[in-house]
Amino acid sequence: MAGVWDRLARLVTGRKGAWLVLVAGLVVAAGVTGALRGAEAPGAADSLPTGSESARVRQLAERFPHHELAPVVAVFTRPDGARLSSDDLAAVRDIGQRLGQQMHQQPSPPIVSGDGEAAAVDVMVDADRLNAQVAQTIERLRATVREAAPAGLTVQITGGPAFGADIASAFDGANFTLLAVTIGIVAVLLLITYRSPVLWLIPLAVVGLADQVAAAVTAELGAVANLRFDAGIISVLVFGAGTNYALLLISRYREELHRAGEHRAALAAAVRGTGPAILASNVTVVASLLTLLLAAMPNTRGLGVAAAAGLAIVLLFALLVLPAALVVCGRRLFWPFVPRPGTAPAVGRVWRRIAGAVTRRPALVVVASLLGMAALASGLAGTRVGLSQLEQFRVKSESAAGLEVLARHFPAGELAPLTVIAKASAADAVADAASTVRGVTSVRPSGTTNGLVKLTVIGSAQPGGTASLNTVRDLRAAVHAVPDADAFVGGPDAEDLDVRAAVRDDLLRIAPLILAVALLLLILLLRALLAPLLLVLVNVASAVAAIGAGTFVGTRLFGFPALDVNVPLIAFLFLVALGIDYTIFLAHRTRQEAAAHGTRTGVIEAIGHTGAVITSAGVVLASVFAALGVLPLTTLAQLGLIVGLGVLVDTLLVRGIVVPAVVALVGDRIWWPSQRGRNPVVPARPGARDGEPPSVGRTARLT
Repeated sequence: MAGVWDRLARLVTGRKGAWLVLVAGLVVAAGVTGALRGAEAPGAADSLPTGSESARVRQLAERFPHHELAPVVAVFTRPDGARLSSDDLAAVRDIGQRLGQQMHQQPSPPIVSGDGEAAAVDVMVDADRLNAQVAQTIERLRATVREAAPAGLTVQITGGPAFGADIASAFDGANFTLLAVTIGIVAVLLLITYRSPVLWLIPLAVVGLADQVAAAVTAELGAVANLRFDAGIISVLVFGAGTNYALLLISRYREELHRAGEHRAALAAAVRGTGPAILASNVTVVASLLTLLLAAMPNTRGLGVAAAAGLAIVLLFALLVLPAALVVCGRRLFWPFVPRPGTAPAVGRVWRRIAGAVTRRPALVVVASLLGMAALASGLAGTRVGLSQLEQFRVKSESAAGLEVLARHFPAGELAPLTVIAKASAADAVADAASTVRGVTSVRPSGTTNGLVKLTVIGSAQPGGTASLNTVRDLRAAVHAVPDADAFVGGPDAEDLDVRAAVRDDLLRIAPLILAVALLLLILLLRALLAPLLLVLVNVASAVAAIGAGTFVGTRLFGFPALDVNVPLIAFLFLVALGIDYTIFLAHRTRQEAAAHGTRTGVIEAIGHTGAVITSAGVVLASVFAALGVLPLTTLAQLGLIVGLGVLVDTLLVRGIVVPAVVALVGDRIWWPSQRGRNPVVPARPGARDGEPPSVGRTARLT
């Protein structure tokens, strides 16, 4: 491998090679983004677990005539909350007829609430279209309502298609806002880190270019393979990881410039020194993301593939295009603090003092840290998991307001009816069985086709609550017991139940695989068993603490009503995989320093060399994830909050305090079954950092 890194370093830093790589990178990036312009992935919303009963109902429903039609509901109330008058009801009928004529559909008769304070009219619209097309239809209906509604009557257009259209409209420009906020955060932090008005532009431009290529490639991948994912998360990961790689490389480059008179030689040494660590960290995250291919949820699988592709792309830009751009610009990039040979300042004094204090009383530090993480994890206690339809979005909309009005004035089950599809020959038996289920208030037929019957089942419980989910379970048990009926239950609450079960199974199946990937890579890196095991356990404790802390802050400070079911698995993946990144940088250097100075002194030296750059990388990554809060989806806001807090905890507490305390407490035994004195590694060069090989051109034996 040393020969490979030598050749790569010579290629990207050579006088001709650097220009060749830089121009080739720009041409390829322009070609890819141009060729794939306009590609659009399906998106992450409205996906059901593969093979679930609710997904089966959706498939069967497509066999029925007019399956593409879905109801839009016009809700009528008075602003003063009074009962609707006869004139109001006449206006309700007139507006309903206008809406029906506009959609070329027969509207339902006005349905008046039991308290007489609200009325509703259903109109069917074609919902089997792109969200943008449905949104145009909804806007036309609302324009008709605004024109026809008399003074003193409030009319709101709601229902499934209207709700989806409002959400799509809320995302208009949101990804651009996210990108702008992310770029702004990275630019400010890089400017503070490098203290140069010029240098920060290079990594930001390279990572931004990688993000554009990744966006085009993942969109095409999603369109071709029907992958569902949130593009905003991919962009955040690309910017976060790419900036981290740039910080590692440029930090080492600046250090080498203090020793080398020629900037090409300095950057070549930096590529050889940080390249293996960057590659190892990238492989760790990509391998962890690919475990999501085993998930039952399509959006989870799509996120794994798309994110892995995005990170592979940013790795190529970090190892090829970034060094080429840096070497072309030369030493003057660091103006006004240009590094000069022989002027290397002392670094890491603060971190060495912290590590020294921690390692003097490691047992006390470990116990106190574990208690602190347990306190943070307790934020999960009593947390409700699962968001209702209204709780999933943080934006105010007419459809959401209309649903709230319906919930106040009409029976709860009418808002989210269940659907039963069975053989037509068993229609009566299935209807009778469904009618006997506790919590079911009515069962009515709603269509037949090709030997199948569709029944609409209304429950009495509030949609999304425990009672409504229990109704789904009981209803399924009842209709499944009907002989030769092949009955299936779907609908919003049934879909919610299936999603919760699938996400729980995914967490139990995939989380151990993520830990196994991290453990295996650390074993290969450190050639030890005990150290990787302890480091992974620390990472798990840190991840759980971060999820608890983020949940507590989100519910208490930001008013999140519950934790979305998808957040624990994705947050755990990001926290463990990204945390292992920093573990690789620190543990590799600790192993090298321990061979020369002993384990306790080795970890102090490792913290001194890596503390500043790991902290900078962690702050950048946490800030980038926090940018997800600009999106209107509650799930993404929760994910950004939890991962952002978790990265800070991991960077400041775990890497700087817990890990050195654990290493000092266990001592030389931490490298078991290898022995520190046998087959020693070559001592690291002074000032070397971030898991680099100890000497240029040859690889140390990590035994």
